[in-house]
Amino acid sequence: MQTSFATLTPLARAAVPATSIRYSPELVLWEDTLPGGASWSGLLRRGNTLRLTDVQGRANVSALFFNHEDRNERYNMPDTLKAQHTAFLTRGHALYSDMGRVLCSIPEDSCGWHDTVCGVLDAERMTAKYGEARYQQARNAMHRNGRDSLLVELGKWGLGKRDLVANLNFFSKVAADESGALHFDSAHRQPGQYLDLRFEMNVLVVLSAAPHPFDTSPRYDPTPVQTTAWRSGTAGADDVCRLSCPENDRGFINTERWFL
Repeated sequence: MQTSFATLTPLARAAVPATSIRYSPELVLWEDTLPGGASWSGLLRRGNTLRLTDVQGRANVSALFFNHEDRNERYNMPDTLKAQHTAFLTRGHALYSDMGRVLCSIPEDSCGWHDTVCGVLDAERMTAKYGEARYQQARNAMHRNGRDSLLVELGKWGLGKRDLVANLNFFSKVAADESGALHFDSAHRQPGQYLDLRFEMNVLVVLSAAPHPFDTSPRYDPTPVQTTAWRSGTAGADDVCRLSCPENDRGFINTERWFL
C-alpha cells in the first residue's frame, strides 16, 4: 500500500515506479524527505507502516529500534539473524527485540538485501576518508557521520552511548568472499528501490542517512530518502513475515500477547 502518486515530492515522483504506489491517500499519516547525511527519530505505532524510498539509488539508512514503552527493550541483531537463519534482511523477515518480540517486519522490499553487520561510520573514519567539512564553513553541506548522528537523535529521548547497539543499514549490501573478507556492492542500489517497515509494537525509530562505512565512493555525497507513513494494520494469519519460518510465528504470538 502507498500514497497517491500526485502527493509525492517531484524528486521522489520521478524515481518511484508506479507499481509501488499501493496505499490509499486517506490512510497516509505523513510524508517527508530525509536529506542525505541528516538524521531523524520518532514514534511509529503498532499498525503503522513506514516506507523508505531510495530516491537516487545511492542512499544508506542506518537504523535503531526501541520499544517506546520500555526503551530497555530494543532491536537485537543476533536474535534477529539466528532466528531466521540469515545474515541480511529483506521481504518476509522480522526485526526482533531482545525480549523475543517482533518490533517490526518487512512485508515488501524491492531492494533485496539490507546490511546487518557493518555498523556505522564514525568521525575518525569519515575524516580520514572524506576530509573535514565543518558547519562553520560548509553550512548544511557539512560532513555528518552515522555514529554521531544516531547519538544526537538518541539524546532527544534520554538515551545515550550505551544504547548505541548493533544497527541496520537499509539499502546497502555487503557480502563476504571465500576468504571471509567483506565487500561493498556499489551496484546493488538502484533509484526508486523501497522498503516497507510494518510496526508490530509502538516503536521509537532512529534513522541516519549518512554514508555506509564501507561505501566505495571517494566523495562525501549522501543522497535523500523519501519517508512515508500510513495506517496498515498488523500481520495477519497468512502474512508473508509470519509464515516465513516457524520462529516468526512464535515471535508474532509473543508480541500479540504483550497487547492483550
